[in-house]
Amino acid sequence: MTRRLSRRGRDVAVLLDDFGHRLPTALSAPAAPRERGPFPVLVPRRGPRGRGRGRSATPAPLSVWRMTSEQTPVAWPLIPTPGLPPTGAQMGIDLLSGGTFYCDPVGWVTDDAIPVTNPNVVVFGKPGRGKSATVKAFALRMLGYGYRTLILGDTKDEYEPLCRELGVEPFVIGSGLPARVNPLAFGPLGYRWERLDATEARRREAIIFARWLVLLRGLVGSQSVPFGPVEETAVGEALRLLTGYRGGATRLTEPTIPQLWRALDEPPDELVAGCRYADRRHFLDATRILRDALGALVKGSLAGLFDDHTSIDVDWRAPIQSLSLSRLEPLGDQAVGIALTCLNSWGQAMREIADPGDLRIVVRDETWRQMRLGAEAMKSLDANLRLSRRDADVQILLAHKPSDMLTAGDASSQAVAIARDLLHLCDTRVLHGQDQAVGAELGTLLGLTPVAQRVVTDWALAGKGRALWLVGDRPFKVQTVLTEPELRLTYTNDALTAGGPA
Repeated sequence: MTRRLSRRGRDVAVLLDDFGHRLPTALSAPAAPRERGPFPVLVPRRGPRGRGRGRSATPAPLSVWRMTSEQTPVAWPLIPTPGLPPTGAQMGIDLLSGGTFYCDPVGWVTDDAIPVTNPNVVVFGKPGRGKSATVKAFALRMLGYGYRTLILGDTKDEYEPLCRELGVEPFVIGSGLPARVNPLAFGPLGYRWERLDATEARRREAIIFARWLVLLRGLVGSQSVPFGPVEETAVGEALRLLTGYRGGATRLTEPTIPQLWRALDEPPDELVAGCRYADRRHFLDATRILRDALGALVKGSLAGLFDDHTSIDVDWRAPIQSLSLSRLEPLGDQAVGIALTCLNSWGQAMREIADPGDLRIVVRDETWRQMRLGAEAMKSLDANLRLSRRDADVQILLAHKPSDMLTAGDASSQAVAIARDLLHLCDTRVLHGQDQAVGAELGTLLGLTPVAQRVVTDWALAGKGRALWLVGDRPFKVQTVLTEPELRLTYTNDALTAGGPA
């Protein structure tokens, strides 16, 4: 008998075979071929040994980074950020996710998944980095969604080619020109006043006079003149007498700033009594500084611009309307700031009763000039930003850098506090390229992380149209893409190149 032996002795199968019993053999499945991995051979930490094989005497230094999941997509672009819904204007490419970036400020507010509570947008960037081109492209592309654009103060005539391309002639305001804008206009609230019941008349009266007081407080405050309860009472009572509201007139008369000044300078008995002064001399002594400030507006550098009834007929159904202020540049920043304040009040009047579905993009360029007039001048702008949800307006503020808005006063002043609040009233921030010196400023005022600051001061500075978009607390690294017609309409270097883009 043949016996099968093993090194360790006989196993059970051999033992049973000695007694004539054989176990059935199990069929083993063929072994699957082993896949060849991407790294079939493990390489030592310092590299393979041998001449010319790249062995390192010392290991390569490794840097360790600690960051939050919010910062990781900025530092490591292979990890995409949460995307936004594909609604609104198609602006360009989000380089963090590789997808298309869409801008829809109103839609973002109505979407609970997006951390945005208002449709306001602030755009910062060094000159020539594509701020105005981005805003123009956004306005053009939102036309298809029913939005119209209002340029409240085109200080450099940048939007005139866009207006003419859309078949609209922009209005030009300047010394010696026929266009007039009355910042004390009633607007739609004064329409068919005689048909209003008492309750609706009182409601509209409160809105109109509150807007006028905010405007006049800003204009007077721009000359470093206080506007307290005494001045407010005198101005409010004079406006009610001029309009006829105090006498119960069924058809109100629209006042102007010169009429208000003359009413205060030559007060009627009703005004003196309504302000509770003992006599006319007492009234004149108490309001002398106020009257001098209003007189300077009537007879100063802006004489003939905002001291008469509005002479322009704005077609609010047009796709775009623009009010040019470039002719005021020789008068200085204060004159332009006062003009922007007047236009701000006038534009607010035109939007106080908007038709349902009347969506509008309001562009405010060089807002820092208005903010430099002081705290009172900024309150009307502050009110517009706070009411953007109610009016369904997309308010867009443009400036070079955040600190431009903080030059309204001392660091601890009320004006600077309001300016800081304005930055936080814009939940969408578009940060184009900036110099390194602005990086720390962005971190302090906007809460940018060091990684996000480097995106603005490095990547965004290296090309036009590049910007870090902050939608709430979500960062997006966006390259705006312009079509050929848009390149022609958004080109702003004609004075430098004596022509259009190559």
